Amino acid sequence: MLTGLALNRCSISVCRTAGTLLNRPTVSVVRSLKFSRRLIGNCSVAPADPFVVADDEKYGKKQVISLTPRLYDYVLSNVREPKILRQLREETSKMRGSQMQVSPDQAQLLAMLVQMLGAERCIEVGVYTGYSSLAVALVLPESGCLVACERDSNSLEVAKRYYELAGVSHKVNVKHGLAAESLKSMIQNGEGSSYDFAFVDADKRMYQDYFELLLQLVRVGGVIVMDNVLWHGRVTDPMVNDAKTISIRNFNKKLMDDKRVSISMVPIGDGMTICRKR
Repeated sequence: MLTGLALNRCSISVCRTAGTLLNRPTVSVVRSLKFSRRLIGNCSVAPADPFVVADDEKYGKKQVISLTPRLYDYVLSNVREPKILRQLREETSKMRGSQMQVSPDQAQLLAMLVQMLGAERCIEVGVYTGYSSLAVALVLPESGCLVACERDSNSLEVAKRYYELAGVSHKVNVKHGLAAESLKSMIQNGEGSSYDFAFVDADKRMYQDYFELLLQLVRVGGVIVMDNVLWHGRVTDPMVNDAKTISIRNFNKKLMDDKRVSISMVPIGDGMTICRKR
């Protein structure tokens, strides 16, 4: 009923927010959608304090923030995005496939993880135009190294141009080609357990393969971050069963039982799981 009312009276962006919340499993609709009466009666006013409350008592009816466009704008306004990253983001936004670029808040988190680890040797699987890899390279020490694996030559040229502009090309070892082959070659070259950090944002059907290879390359205590683990919410939709969605579902399930790593799934961007090798 709320969805129908929203469709008649509210903007598309608000409807999408309402629809997303209404479609979430294990959620009390009446208590969950904390939209104020102003939302329904006056479409010019954004949702007030929307949150989700789990139905099951075992969750303690914990109130969980659900990001509205207005609230996400606030999050982005609190991201310290270097000028060179902003320039790359704006250029990429005009390119085909720009939705593949990580968001500024994701890139900031990746950079902070690298700094907290004191990482010097990093890997990225799936570079696209280089926003996340540039964010990481910027915080690496001068002696640091980032292996950047990407198969698309056109997007890679954009990334390499920005590495140059940012003065970090000497830190980035670009590997053009299939990432799995590059990772296997690194293992064969004796680079096992010598990397501190890895980020994966590539072919979703290859996630388990990438993860297994990276576990061999990352040291104990090192971190592997997997992107798109929530896959636009499709992972929870039983009606969606395409190859990519199934692959991510299976990967997430296996990761839950994988005692080789400690994990934390973080609902930032399209969902990221942070894995620490034990």
